[in-house]
Amino acid sequence: MIPFHMAFAVKDKETTRHFYGEIIGCKVGREAENWIDFDFFGHQLSAHINNDPKPQAKSKVGNDMVPLHHFGAVLPWDVWNGLIERLRNASYAFVMEPKIRFENEPGEQGTFFLLDPSGNALEFKSFRNPDAIFEH
Repeated sequence: MIPFHMAFAVKDKETTRHFYGEIIGCKVGREAENWIDFDFFGHQLSAHINNDPKPQAKSKVGNDMVPLHHFGAVLPWDVWNGLIERLRNASYAFVMEPKIRFENEPGEQGTFFLLDPSGNALEFKSFRNPDAIFEH
């Protein structure tokens, strides 16, 4: 796997540190006054302080309207279910509750959406068959 790097806007470092570090379980990396990095399942997220409004566009996927602007991770099935349990134990709200999408079709997947404290949409997915990620 080649890690990707993604920079994105957040309102402040401390709620971001708590959400990604404590709630999601990411290791905190380097930081400066106006940004903080996280090990996001092996990838580098760089959260930069910026209070510009976030786009609220939506897109249809299957039968669901989901936040168009989002990022996330494709996790092993057990890790995906463990994250759901971790979020529920923290009483964290889902934008879209965990569900199975495209059941019995190519690309069958578990998915859910949530917002971080800055309003960034995240999707976490898992495939029962990891080889099906790009299947069509």
